[in-house]
This record gives sequence, structure tokens and C-alpha cells, in this order.
Amino acid sequence: MHGWIILDKPLGLGSTQGVSAVKRALRDGGYGKFKVGHGGTLDPLATGVLPIAIGEATKLAGRMLDSDKVYAFTIGFGVQTDTLDLEGKIVAESDVRPTLAQVEAVLPRFTGPIEQVPPAYSALKVDGARAYDLARAGEDVELASRGVTIHGLSILPELARGGGPFASLANGGGGHPQALRSGPVPSTIGFADGPPPRDKLGEDLEQITLTAHVSKGTYIRSLARDIALALGTVGHVTMLRRTKAGPFDLTHAISLDNLAEFAKARTLEDKLLPLRAGLDDIPALSLTPDQAGLLRQGRVLIGIAVNDGPYFAMLDNSPVALVEAKDREVRVVRGFNL
Repeated sequence: MHGWIILDKPLGLGSTQGVSAVKRALRDGGYGKFKVGHGGTLDPLATGVLPIAIGEATKLAGRMLDSDKVYAFTIGFGVQTDTLDLEGKIVAESDVRPTLAQVEAVLPRFTGPIEQVPPAYSALKVDGARAYDLARAGEDVELASRGVTIHGLSILPELARGGGPFASLANGGGGHPQALRSGPVPSTIGFADGPPPRDKLGEDLEQITLTAHVSKGTYIRSLARDIALALGTVGHVTMLRRTKAGPFDLTHAISLDNLAEFAKARTLEDKLLPLRAGLDDIPALSLTPDQAGLLRQGRVLIGIAVNDGPYFAMLDNSPVALVEAKDREVRVVRGFNL
């Protein structure tokens, strides 16, 4: 059991709880004890792809933190909270609602390299303390802006008026629970088959659902805040779903219920992705038995005719090490004890 289990994390579950669920499944299935870790925090109010590393794959979990992510998220307009999501207290309100045309026009400003200020309620450290701890204690938290890259940002297709694929996750299609108005709740103008009708572009939106392909360190809550401000209003995230983390997407993911069922049926190994799956962007380097023995001893291979860069060194189908090649020398970055 050395590899990856990809959870479709449900609403309300923390990343460490996801790790505990996998540990429990391994125990209940009689698989024995293994190291277990997650490949990138996902907030309790977010759902979706949570890579869980098992055994020797935990040595690669840190690489997931550096990988790109893809999110679907809904911005509820007219309300800003201190946490920038549904969990927080209202700190600002606005009667301004943007149109679909205005949203389309502003998105290019948030594509490519941008600067963003992280949320005060984040795990970043300020003078040795977590920012969210300081914010909860009532202190003013000032975080420096940071450079991130938004590789892609667009209005999510296949949204229908009154709902859509994520409507049930977005507080029933509405805004912050403290700010719901009486009567039917407007939803996102959608377009399942091509662009929306031109006569819909001018309608005011209570919310919009977007998809973003982002670099490491990007805060979707900050992105939502800044998009709303650029539209002359305020906003907060009402739904957040991670659809991809590094090489892993929802096609690999299993629910907590299925996780428990697979473990009890002793079929969890069928859902375990190989250790190699976390390094799909790195080429393999085939070794001879002698070369594998040297790397396992931490020795340097000399005279290896490969291009400079990282490689996944393997003896037949067995992973040996994550290595770095430079000037025809190959050195171990991470060795695997398999």
C-alpha cells in the first residue's frame, strides 16, 4: 500500500480528518499501519479533490503543495464577510449587482501574473502566529501582497437559470445566510450550449460561478473579493470545489462512503494509484540492478547520458528514487524504501 488515494472531500470535513478517514479505512480493512498524509490543505467549506499519500508516497506529498490547482467557485455579490466565505460575519454590503457582460469584461484583468493580498483568515504566519488565530482574537491582520499566476479564468459552462451542477453546494443557490432576501433567490445566468443570449448579458446577477486554473499560493477567496471590487460591488465565496490538484482530478476521486466500503471488502488496493502517479510530469529513468543498488546506498551515478533535470528512477517496475541529473551525474533527491 504505497501510493495515492484521491478523496472527493465532502463539505465540512477538514484535510486532517480526511487523513484520519484513510487511516481508519486501512485499519478496518486489515491493511496494517502506514504513514498517511495529504497533498495540500482543503478548507472544511470546500469540497473536491484531496490527494492522500500512503506509505512511501508521503515523501512526494510536498510536491503536491507546489502543483497547480483547478477550482470551481461561486461569488455571491452584495455581501463581504471577514473570512471572505460563508463562515464569516458580514463586514460590508452593496446594492450594486454586475451584469454578465461586465463579469466577462473584467476577467482578463485577473488572468496571468497578478498580485493578491491573502485573506486575514489564512494559515500564513505573522510574527510567528497564524493569521487566523490573530484575526479570531480581534487583532487587525495586515498581510503583504504576493505574486501568483492565474493560468485560466472563465465563466463555468453548463449553468442553467435556477441551478446548475454546483447549485446544491452554493447554499441552495443563494448568498450569505445573514443576507437572504425574501422571495425567490436569483441564480446565475447560464449557458449550456454556447454563449448566453445577448439579451441576457444586461441582467443583474446575484452570483456567478467561475472556474480558475491557478498556481500554488493562490487564494480563491481573495480572487473572488477582488473580482467583486473590480465590478464596483463586494462579494464572498458561497461555493468552492477543487476539481484538480496536480495530476489528480475528480475522475480519480472516491467518496468517504465508498472508501469505507472498499476497505471492508478488501478492494481498496484497486483504488490505490501508484506512487508514480504523483510524478506524471517527470520522465522515467530505467536502471540496471547495479545502478539501483548504488542509488539505494545514496551513491552518485556518473556518466549517465540523459538531459539535465528530475527523473523517476526505476528498476523494472519498482520505484527506486526521485533523482536529479546534471552534467551526466545522477543524484538522489528522495529515495523509496520498497
